[in-house]
Amino acid sequence: MGEAVAVCVPGLEKRFICSFPDCDVTFNKNWKLAAHLCRHTGETPFVCEYEGCGKGYTRNFHLSRHLLTHTGEKPFWCRADGCNAKFITNSNLKKHIERKHKNQDKQYVCDSEGCGKSFRKHQQLKIHRCQHTNELPFKCNHEGCEKYFISSSKLKRHEKVHEGYACKKDNCCFVGSTWTEYLKHLKSSHAEEIICQVCSKKFKRKDFLKQHQKTHAKEREVYRCPREGCERTYSTLFNLQSHIMSFHEEKRPYVCEASGCGKSFAMKQSLERHLVAHDPEKKKLKVKRPRPKRSLASRLSGYVPPKTKPKIAGLNDAEKTGHAGEENDPPSVETLTLS
Repeated sequence: MGEAVAVCVPGLEKRFICSFPDCDVTFNKNWKLAAHLCRHTGETPFVCEYEGCGKGYTRNFHLSRHLLTHTGEKPFWCRADGCNAKFITNSNLKKHIERKHKNQDKQYVCDSEGCGKSFRKHQQLKIHRCQHTNELPFKCNHEGCEKYFISSSKLKRHEKVHEGYACKKDNCCFVGSTWTEYLKHLKSSHAEEIICQVCSKKFKRKDFLKQHQKTHAKEREVYRCPREGCERTYSTLFNLQSHIMSFHEEKRPYVCEASGCGKSFAMKQSLERHLVAHDPEKKKLKVKRPRPKRSLASRLSGYVPPKTKPKIAGLNDAEKTGHAGEENDPPSVETLTLS
């Protein structure tokens, strides 16, 4: 490692000279030379001790500045009227003042005839000029691709088409051309088995397992059949509705037409699930509830519309509520404790 060499020159202050070959840089402070020598040796003596970080720096000042990113402290405040901006370093504060408070007149102005629009950033002016020239400034450099884009961010997004989305699983060389294709690959080739730890039943999705686990809970919410003398309980309104129609009302209008079967069901969804037994290739039922369309203003306002309560076929008004005169309420929910 090179050493700091102090050389006294008459009429000048002491100079510290780097002794590495082909480097004649000099400094007026010893600590400046020590920091410079780290560029030659690659050493970073000032290391961040935060867990999981370990970044190193050649100067203690740089480490102190870095530590603020962990603490979240921003000690440099803008003093301009009405501005509460805070910054980690004084240099960032100075840049802010120059850009926001001092150089308001130094803006990027479009020089196209009859335009004169001004922008705070050169990038904004560059994008604006496309309106006059009809030329997009950012070209894809991939061989054989002639596409242009209005901004660098859109170019970067496009470049993913050429790079692709590589699968990160071990020993898998799949590269998807789109993010959707990549997700489909993960789902089909690397789907993790989701197994109930109580009964070992397998599920395709975690939310299905979560719903299933309620059946093993010591205490769970259930819907009790409102018909007089019936003590049956169900974990879903769908199962309750099916019970009432098939058992109490003896209505099973949906009949399986498969040869030699003839089973009947109270609910259409139950028949469709049953048909999978005859045709394993048939996709299982996916129930999609239509979502009411909402205006953009409604969504941006944060307003959450009230949920509509489900209607239960086979129940009269009194049975739906347990109280005559109150309409459209679902059957009462009870908490059942399993021994």
